[in-house]
This record gives sequence, structure tokens and C-alpha cells, in this order.
Amino acid sequence: MSDVQTLKDLKKLNEKYEMFNAFCEDGDLGDSKFLFSAKDNLTSSEYETCAGSKILGGYRPVFDATSIANLKQVGGKLVGKTNMDEFGFGTFSTNSAFGVPKNPFDRERSCGGSSGGSACAAAVLDDHLSIGVSTGGSICCPASFCGTYGIVPSYGRVSRYGLIDYGNSLDKIGLLSVDPAKLKEYLPVIAGKDPMDPTSCIQPELKLTGRKMTSVAVPKEAIEGISTDVKNTFLKALEDLKSMGIEVDYVDMPELKYAMPAYYVLATSEASTNLARYVGMRYGQQEGDLTQKFDDYFTSFRSQYFGDEAKRRILLGTYTRMEGFRDRYYAKALQVRMVVIDAYKKMFADHDAVLTPTMPFVSPKFSDISSMSPVESYKADFLTVPANLAGTPHLNCPCGYDGNGMPIGMQFVTDHWNEDQLVTMAMEWDKQFEVRKAEVKV
Repeated sequence: MSDVQTLKDLKKLNEKYEMFNAFCEDGDLGDSKFLFSAKDNLTSSEYETCAGSKILGGYRPVFDATSIANLKQVGGKLVGKTNMDEFGFGTFSTNSAFGVPKNPFDRERSCGGSSGGSACAAAVLDDHLSIGVSTGGSICCPASFCGTYGIVPSYGRVSRYGLIDYGNSLDKIGLLSVDPAKLKEYLPVIAGKDPMDPTSCIQPELKLTGRKMTSVAVPKEAIEGISTDVKNTFLKALEDLKSMGIEVDYVDMPELKYAMPAYYVLATSEASTNLARYVGMRYGQQEGDLTQKFDDYFTSFRSQYFGDEAKRRILLGTYTRMEGFRDRYYAKALQVRMVVIDAYKKMFADHDAVLTPTMPFVSPKFSDISSMSPVESYKADFLTVPANLAGTPHLNCPCGYDGNGMPIGMQFVTDHWNEDQLVTMAMEWDKQFEVRKAEVKV
């Protein structure tokens, strides 16, 4: 499928897969050299930016996020804003106010979350690059479910200017593509210091020198509690890595089990603060009943336009920051974060990367997701949360398929600022493993 044909078919493809909230319908490539899409929580001047929420319906930014602007500067054309869980709150992209993206391998299954639309676009559209955002696994999870490569740089490597934040100390902007060469080509484009985001200004220079991995540490805890298909596929991938000359060591990392509760305390605390600005006065929807009193207006407006998961996380985050609970939960979670970082640093002293399956199961059907409790959904991220909590760079590589042809991924985690070995690993693995393309028909 050519680029021009892709643009002409976007509407039909979106009706089938619901990967976009807003997209280009004119079919005009102009002078663009390549096409890319971006998650709907990254601002862009030509499309609405709603972050998957009704409360931001109609919001048209007047500026581009730095990552989008950088890709445009090198000849990219932004063809659409991809669907996502509301403000990034979810594992399966089922919490969006603008439709639920369908897995390109089986439309009865999830694309993963919260960058589900980004992974779907990367898998469905030929020769495509998609920008995603990860807070607790929101790039690697959908990359695993949709059979694409997905890289999450170190926290601070890519400017967050123009990002509608979920958790300021956790959010990271990365890339998804079926072709790992695109990660190598465009990661340096979106990375770099940006005076509009001070957290990006401390980073060392990104150098992609092709440094290969020689050893990986596999936590024993990471292969407990996962499905048989994922376990068998992952173990087979380990044998393939050994055949590539990579040493595989099984290690103990008991600290990983503490990452999940610490993450949800920190993430919801930051989210409840970030979402306090959406009160129907400045952004998006502003059609509340102005005859109401001040607090009543805000309450009725937020009750109407926030989804159930957003309300749940606002309440949880507000609770953990209350006087009398802050030291018990929030401060303790910050301490746990340092314990997790130290555990990774210990492993990186003797190994190039920590390797785990990406998700504990293949993409579930929507009928199964609907019967999950919120806690069960949260637990699905136990393999992706630790690296996100630590702010370390990580990569999903497709490594196999189950009996139904659904993709399975593995996740490499390297030390801070070491994206080089991840990109090289993706390129080397792509020579070893044949990635299957989803059968897409317009």
C-alpha cells in the first residue's frame, strides 16, 4: 500500500479499527517524506487534542508538542491523533470516550493501553511511525499485543512540552513501528534538550553507535504467574538469544513486586493534581450551568465529563496526598521507587539488560476485559511498571505468537541514557525473528 493510498483509505480503516480520534482526510501528501501519527495527549495545531476524554472535547491547541514539531521539521506529515485510554488511565484502551481501537490480528481483542491506537496504527499502516506515551507500560503493552517494536527512552530524553501529563515524574514519549530501523532513524529526531522542558536539559548526548548486548538478566519472579503460551514463547526466545551469543542469567529481583503499589500511589497522586485544571473554565468543554455556585459548577461539570476510571484515580490520588496519609503512602512510595532503581543498578553492574516477558498474557478479548475488576486490570502491568517507575529506557520486541496467531513480546530494560543497546538489539533481533504482519483489508 503506497502512502497516497494509505491516506485515501484512512477513513475506511478507521471505521474498521477505530485507531484514530482525528485524522487527515484530504489525501494530500504535500512535500512530506514520511507519514506518522501521534497519541491524542500530544498537542498538535491541526487536530483536536482530547487525551481520550470528553472533558477536552473541542480543544484545538495553537502549537505542536516538541516531538511532533521535530518530526515535521525533518519532513514528516502528521496524519492523525491516535485513540487512547482517557488521560492514559488503562491497560486495554477501553476507557476512551472516542471509541475503542481493535487489535489488527483479531478485532474482538484489545490493542493494549494506553497507547492502543498508536500500536494499532503502527501495525495496520504500511511503513508507518507512531508516537506513543508511556507512564506505566503504555507503549510496551500495546506494542506487545499488536506485534510491533516499541521503545521507551529514559525519563527526560524526549521533551514533554505539549504533553497532557498523566504523571509528571513518570511520563515518557517514545516510538512504535513494525520496522526497528524507524526507531533508530527517528529517536534522535525527537530526543534532545528543549528549554521548554527543564527535565530534558540534563541529558547526555544520545549516541547510537551500534553497541551490542552480551548478557541479560532474567528475574525469576518475571516468569511466575504468566500464561503458558507466554512462558513457552519467552523461553524459546531465550534460546534464540543464546544462539546470538548473548549470555542469559537467571537472577532474583524480589524488589520488583513492590513497584506496582508504589507506582499507583505516585501516578494517581500526580494525576489528581494534573486533572484539577479541568473544571469547564479554560480547556475543552465549557457548557456548564453558570447559575450554579462555584463548587457546585465544578462538581457537576467534572461528574458529567470525566469517565469512571478517571474519577477512580482522582479519588485515590487525592486520598494518598491528604494530611495524615501522605507520609504513610506517598512518601513511602517515593522510597520504594529508589529501592527499585537500586535493584536495577545492581543488575546493570554485571549485565547489559534486564529481560522479561512484556505482558503476562496475550491480548484478551473485550468480553473477558469487561469481567475484570479494576485491581485485576492494574495487576496486568506488573512486568512493565518497574522500568517505568525507575525511569529506565526499555524496548518491546515481538518474540512469538500463540496458537491463535496473537503476538507475544519480550521487554529489554537498560541503564539510564543507554538507548543505544536497545536500538541495536531491535535491529539484531529483527534479523533473527520474522515479524508477522496483520492481514489488513480496507
